[in-house]
Amino acid sequence: LPVEKVKLNMLFAGGSFGRRANPDSDYLVEAVHIARAKMGTPIKLVWSREDDMHAGYFRPAYVHRVRGGLDDEGNIVGWEQHIVGQSILTGTPFGQGIKNGVDHSSVEGASTLPYAIPNVRVEVTSTEEKVPVLWWRSVGHTHTAYSTETFIDELAVTAGRDPLELRMKLLADHPRWQGVLKLAADKAGWGKGLPDGWGRGIAVHESFNSYVAQVAEVSVAEDGKFKVERVVCAVDCGVPINPDVIRAQMEGGIGFGLAPALVSAVTFRDGKVVESNFHNYQVLRINQMPAVEVHIVPSTEPPTGVGEPGVPPIAPAVANALAAATGKRYYTLPIKV
Repeated sequence: LPVEKVKLNMLFAGGSFGRRANPDSDYLVEAVHIARAKMGTPIKLVWSREDDMHAGYFRPAYVHRVRGGLDDEGNIVGWEQHIVGQSILTGTPFGQGIKNGVDHSSVEGASTLPYAIPNVRVEVTSTEEKVPVLWWRSVGHTHTAYSTETFIDELAVTAGRDPLELRMKLLADHPRWQGVLKLAADKAGWGKGLPDGWGRGIAVHESFNSYVAQVAEVSVAEDGKFKVERVVCAVDCGVPINPDVIRAQMEGGIGFGLAPALVSAVTFRDGKVVESNFHNYQVLRINQMPAVEVHIVPSTEPPTGVGEPGVPPIAPAVANALAAATGKRYYTLPIKV
């Protein structure tokens, strides 16, 4: 059809977020094919959850190899990180985000590592796979925060340093990072004793120009099963325009980020998605949701986003808490103990 014979009636609707910004307009094209089969007949296309699970877009899988160097005094003197995964921006209208072959969304949060380490190298290899991928809440920060914040924690423990104290030292030139770290740690009682079998972990990350630190407390049973008991979150998003919305977004982001950290996974067999509905694709249940405290840093800086920054720190905070309780490190999500 010529363009002048096509009219789009745009409806305002909440939800679906980045799913609408895909390069293929898949569900629109499907609806058009159905409509053309009987011209003039109004149609309404609704995908089932099974349709969506099997034929939608997926959060890309990433692998990180991170190596660090310590001197004789336990100072971090080198950091090398190689990231491998699918580019989200390739083939989309947002391809201008790829420069010199690097999709910035693949490395964001790692290429901007704030820690004062004298020698840092971050590389990316973008793979080409058949799995259709798209952004996921907080985009690349979801996997870079996990890799950087669990590894900085591992280096701290290896060097015999307190993970909070080391972060604070390495962030001396970044007062807003330090501010959320200190607030979350103070409110969580960092350094105070915990019951037997419990562990406490911390993580901090900046995304969308907002700074979020989270302290997670986990309990580990004798059979190895664990529960996230409590999360204390501090957020610096500039002038807090609506504190209730800020708290709600942090709480929701924590629950959203806990699901793939604990239970949610999409797997493939013979090129097809195995999961089809909630019976075999698990999401976070209400009894898995920890007690959450959100503390907002007073600020006169320009206001920034809160819809996504609550997600990146939660998985590494939980993994670091588990490591504190068990002595084991966890390199794959969802976490399998």
